[in-house]
Amino acid sequence: MISRLAKTVVALAALVVGGCTHEGFGSLEGHFTTFSVPEPKDNVVYVCHAYGCRERTKFRFTDADFKDLTAVMAKWRTKADTAEDERRAIAYAIGWIETRVGNAIGTKDDRAGMDFAGSGDATQQDCVDEATNTTSYLRVLVSQGLIRQHTVAVPFAKENYLRGVSGWTHWTAVLQETASAQKWAVDSWIYANGENPAIVKTEDWYIASLEELPKSKH
Repeated sequence: MISRLAKTVVALAALVVGGCTHEGFGSLEGHFTTFSVPEPKDNVVYVCHAYGCRERTKFRFTDADFKDLTAVMAKWRTKADTAEDERRAIAYAIGWIETRVGNAIGTKDDRAGMDFAGSGDATQQDCVDEATNTTSYLRVLVSQGLIRQHTVAVPFAKENYLRGVSGWTHWTAVLQETASAQKWAVDSWIYANGENPAIVKTEDWYIASLEELPKSKH
């Protein structure tokens, strides 16, 4: 007969296994290596698609792209130029980039969220694709001096298998606010291609299920 203590230990073990957070650790380079994606360099990124970075397509930003991105971000900065202003500007910049890249490489019709029919479809992107791509785009924006109050942190994932499919592993890109060290999830998987990503505090991100991911006001 199993003792009450043993039952408690088993229950706690199940919770540990069932609900996990893979905090970003190591280097950004390690994330790209894990998914066999070349790191962004200067104005070149390799865009993941077809789920799990199964396909990687080279994309080169032009001077005209950076001019447009500068204008997009300037529109959403106030005179105070706060970190919140910058996050709002980043959200619009990522939406702009997704539209630009999607039209160029064929992912413009990427559907929101998880689509079981999307695996292997070069027009679709899962959360690994989205998190990796957004991380690349953020690094490019930093290299152009368009992000000044945040750094790009290592992507991380959460899961809660006790919830079944709705608790599957989910990845996000991450920004870290320089002044406060607060980390922010930048999650473009929630929405269709070209829509602004949700930018929320990492501790508020994916705490329930994939159907209840927090939306952003940006």
